[in-house]
Amino acid sequence: MADDGFRYELETPEAVLKHLGVTEEQGLSTAEAEKRRAVHGYNELDKEEGTPLWKLVLEQFDDALVKILLGAAVVSFALAVFEGGEEEGIGAFVEPLVILVILVLNAIVGVWQESNAEAALEALKDLQPENARVMRDGEMVTLPARELVPGDVVEIRVGDKVPADLRLLSMKTTAIRVEQAQMTGESTSVNKDIDALPQGTENIIQAKTNMLFAATVVVNGLGHGVVTEVGMKTEIGKIQQSVQDASKEEEDTPLTKKLDEFGELLSKVIAVICIVVWIINYKNFFDPIYGSVFKGCIYYFKIAVALAVAAIPEGLPAVITTCLALGTRKMAKKNAIVRKLPSVETLGCTTVICSDKTGTLTTNEMSCVTFTHLGKSETELVTYDVEGHTYAPVGKIEGAPLGQFKAVDSLATVCSLCNESAIEYRDGKYVRIGEPTEAALKVLVEKIGFPQDGAKQAEMQSLRASNPEKAVQFCNEYLEAQNKKLAVLEFSRDRKSMSVLCTKSGASSQRATRSSTSHQNVLLVKGAPEGLIDRCTHVELGDGTVKPLTDAGRQVLLTQVSSLARKSLRCLAFAKKEDVGDLGSYDGDRHHPAHKQLERTENFAAIESSLTFIGLASMLDPPRPEVRPMIETCHTAGIRVICITGDNKLTAESICHKIGIFKEGDDLSTRSFTGAEFFALPIEKRNQYLSDGHGMVFSRTEPKHKQQLVKMLKQLGEVAAMTGDGVNDAPALKQADIGIAMGITGTEVAKEAADMVLADDNFATIVAAVEEGRAIYNNMQAFIRYLISSNIGEVAAIFLTAAWVCPRV
Repeated sequence: MADDGFRYELETPEAVLKHLGVTEEQGLSTAEAEKRRAVHGYNELDKEEGTPLWKLVLEQFDDALVKILLGAAVVSFALAVFEGGEEEGIGAFVEPLVILVILVLNAIVGVWQESNAEAALEALKDLQPENARVMRDGEMVTLPARELVPGDVVEIRVGDKVPADLRLLSMKTTAIRVEQAQMTGESTSVNKDIDALPQGTENIIQAKTNMLFAATVVVNGLGHGVVTEVGMKTEIGKIQQSVQDASKEEEDTPLTKKLDEFGELLSKVIAVICIVVWIINYKNFFDPIYGSVFKGCIYYFKIAVALAVAAIPEGLPAVITTCLALGTRKMAKKNAIVRKLPSVETLGCTTVICSDKTGTLTTNEMSCVTFTHLGKSETELVTYDVEGHTYAPVGKIEGAPLGQFKAVDSLATVCSLCNESAIEYRDGKYVRIGEPTEAALKVLVEKIGFPQDGAKQAEMQSLRASNPEKAVQFCNEYLEAQNKKLAVLEFSRDRKSMSVLCTKSGASSQRATRSSTSHQNVLLVKGAPEGLIDRCTHVELGDGTVKPLTDAGRQVLLTQVSSLARKSLRCLAFAKKEDVGDLGSYDGDRHHPAHKQLERTENFAAIESSLTFIGLASMLDPPRPEVRPMIETCHTAGIRVICITGDNKLTAESICHKIGIFKEGDDLSTRSFTGAEFFALPIEKRNQYLSDGHGMVFSRTEPKHKQQLVKMLKQLGEVAAMTGDGVNDAPALKQADIGIAMGITGTEVAKEAADMVLADDNFATIVAAVEEGRAIYNNMQAFIRYLISSNIGEVAAIFLTAAWVCPRV
């Protein structure tokens, strides 16, 4: 049964079903489900009872300085009560009341912050879906997701949140893709399949391509899965447990630690001075002026207490709170929203920034950086560099003049039509709808424009300047109008490609006439380069003519693909097929004789054969342009930057070279690790590499890896700031000295776990906040020195008066 060491991803669907004692067709019986629920409980995250209010209040007074102030206030109050005759009315109680008001106000602020901190666990619960479609007693029914148990067969489809950890059993569509970035940090959605993984496969989330995890989202496909874990045993349950554990381990800020040390020292000094003052005046206890020995004792006890109160900087808590509050206002103006006041001071002490890659160091907006087509021969390549790092359809294309080659039109047509995504203009910003990679291709089409149609190009530019919302997809909409889609051959794992069958409705279109010969319909194909090139028999040259693809030409194309892969670019190839046989006259009617070819996915590979190669496009999630200079600023300030990401190792290293964490020629053998590689090292080696003072990158990391890295850095004496945006980042955000969440792309879980939220998701904002934090920290130190120095004068005056045994007059 669940959690018994059985690795579901390594076993076939049949073996998994047998292990769980269920069939896909029948599912569990209601009676069996009840039995299993009695063992495993409900499929929900634990509801932790919040800390009682009285306990939160008491915790605010568990501080050395506060205890001293509280003690002084109590003693002063007692003396004011017993000696009330000397001062009339409220005047005798002013000093203890002022101290108490300051302490109460600070306690109120502290309780409010602690109450907010517990919201992170509640935000995790919001990720769970309410209902799920489950096979029970042989029928597919809708049940509350909390009623799922291990062994339940669940239907998942596009738009669903996965209700529990599942092993995929069957696919009713050619592909199932899941968006699990919030769980793993991967920058693109992940293809899932039903095949068992090879023995020895890494036991990490990213490697489990046949598993679906609770709270992730299905973005494509339909299938069945069997529940393997529920509740707190799911991956998201483990994250909640980590958040809870990290909350219990929260430590004081650097300034708080120093103030505690100061408070302990001050309490000892005060105790010694008070005792000394009281003892050296013992002869005066018998002075008749006091009326009695007891009153003489009380009088000099009051002097000792006055000395204690004078030695204590009563205004210190108020000064610190004021400085931090003013600091939060300054940081808010720089897009850093502080959720917990002490984090302002912690920022000023930061020595290492652990940053997520996707969305923080990079834009989290896939962008096409190059595209390639053939020139005058099959061995001559023409490559263009594309500017721009967002989904805005602006950016220069550098290379040969675009209007020189007809192949550019063909490539743009495939990019636009083999695509289910879109770009929209909202609130002054360009955003994607759909897959990031496909959105990048849509943007490329807009950047290419109409190089051979000056009038159309001018119309597009004019509309884009006057009405960007309407012109955002001008080129793509024009191409879609000229090329009607008749059928979509969905992506599948074995083909690693997808295609669309199009008919030409605009015979006058330049692009329309170039993509067809005597056949009415044409097949446009997009896919992984190696597989697509292998299925190509011809190539389209730059001038639009078609030639056979020779071995020499094929080798040139594969060499180019390898070169792009070494730069950690995501590469796609494009092709077409003009002779599509019976599909040449297909009109979309289900009764057409050729429609049967499209009903069975196993026919798609044959349809996508004998292709004509058109070109390549390479993409990446580009670095934010402001990150590199900010990292240089960090180096200058003595702060090192460590990148922690769920992406693969080569991609992570490439980005780190681009943003300046690594320099050319750096030995990465001790600075770049996957999470599994690093934690397989002996503890001595891990400590050595983490403490060498250089920037590092950790790739293919899981939530537990991030949390463990932050914990190790703190144990080595570092003050660690951690950035993140996903659910997987929450434990590390809680563990860090200061957790920093993304305000735009960040999940509510990450925001609630963080101490600070970046309103603009910008790494440069972190650096600006650190600079502000240092200024605030220095100001507070200056304030504290001033307060202590003024108090020393009071202490000296009272002590000398008492030491000289000046009698009362």
